[in-house]
Amino acid sequence: MNVVDAGRVPVIVMGQGATALGILRAVAMAGIPAYVACPSGDLTTRSRWYRPVPGASWDGRPGPAAEDALRAVPLERAVLIAGADDIALWLSGLPSDLQERFPVSTATHEVQALLQDKASFARHLERLGIPHPRTFHLGSLAEVDAVPMETLQRVFIKPVNSQRFSDVVGVKGVWVRTRDELRDTWARLHAQGFSLMAQEYIPGPATEHFFVDGFRDASGAYPGLFVRQRMRMSPPDFGNSSCSCSVPLAGMEEPVGQVRRLLDSVGYRGIFSAEFKRDPRDGQFRIIEVNTRAWTYVEFAARHGVNVCEMAWRDALGEPVRVASRSYPTGKLCVDLHHDLSSFGRTQKPGIGTALRLAMQWARADLHVFRWNDPRPALHVLGPLLLKRVARARDTAPAAGQGSSA
Repeated sequence: MNVVDAGRVPVIVMGQGATALGILRAVAMAGIPAYVACPSGDLTTRSRWYRPVPGASWDGRPGPAAEDALRAVPLERAVLIAGADDIALWLSGLPSDLQERFPVSTATHEVQALLQDKASFARHLERLGIPHPRTFHLGSLAEVDAVPMETLQRVFIKPVNSQRFSDVVGVKGVWVRTRDELRDTWARLHAQGFSLMAQEYIPGPATEHFFVDGFRDASGAYPGLFVRQRMRMSPPDFGNSSCSCSVPLAGMEEPVGQVRRLLDSVGYRGIFSAEFKRDPRDGQFRIIEVNTRAWTYVEFAARHGVNVCEMAWRDALGEPVRVASRSYPTGKLCVDLHHDLSSFGRTQKPGIGTALRLAMQWARADLHVFRWNDPRPALHVLGPLLLKRVARARDTAPAAGQGSSA
């Protein structure tokens, strides 16, 4: 980590969890002072670089209270970086009296809304002719009945606003196998106030998922691009990466070209992460979604030379953005230990050989959240997990004197 230069304009990280922690560490790598607006008790508060935003009691949530908190902050200037969709959308419409003091490298509110709204996103992809999964808006029962279930292999219902859906329902999508199941699931979720879509599931394993991460600056240039391949995910259907691998830009011209064409078409500015899945039926890379803010593995890219958080800081301040090497290290792994163990258990046969292979991968990987020079966030996560395992073992152990008769 670089030494923080206290004389530089600081960053205020808005978010929570591993994403906020990743932003904080990436900013620290660049020697930029930082403050964090996050919930009390969040794992980011355990980091050695954590400092709460001065002069305000603020958990990082956007809205009118956040505007008041920013106005009360005793900093002459600070760059804001978002760690969640709703925060990124809110920052794109920051009130004019705050924009000068708290600059943001972001697209317009309209562009943020278009890319975050899955229905608008799908329509825009259709206009551009960019390959994507077949998607159907479900605004009414008539639209539900119009979904051609008989021509689709596997179908799931997903939300237009994924963040709220995941917070409330606890999953990213819901499988539907028949038209009746589509109707019933839509009616139940629609009654809860969700805007919904049906989408064809692209077949293939987790390793067919690729992510084009990067930064597009105010001039329309791409000073940073980083491609990674998903090796494992948890949960297996609608989960997040538990193991990712950096792959070279060479050979990824198709997805890189598609995301550039998409972002160029709307004049996007800022940090992005685009997810693709390569369709084994025709070999095309189909775009799934674009995160319009820092993503969970943002620190992984920074550790290998593509620090989009530093780029966002420079771009927000109107400074030249340094171009990252297109020849970043490839074949590098990043592992989320807790979720990767769960994923491995679901997809691999148990045994000593399997365990050794997993241990060897972990030994040479970057570990998500855990860092030797910043261990407390990981310990904050692992402590409760270990207590749960001990409690589970205690509850399932046979009572004294009731051993097996076998």
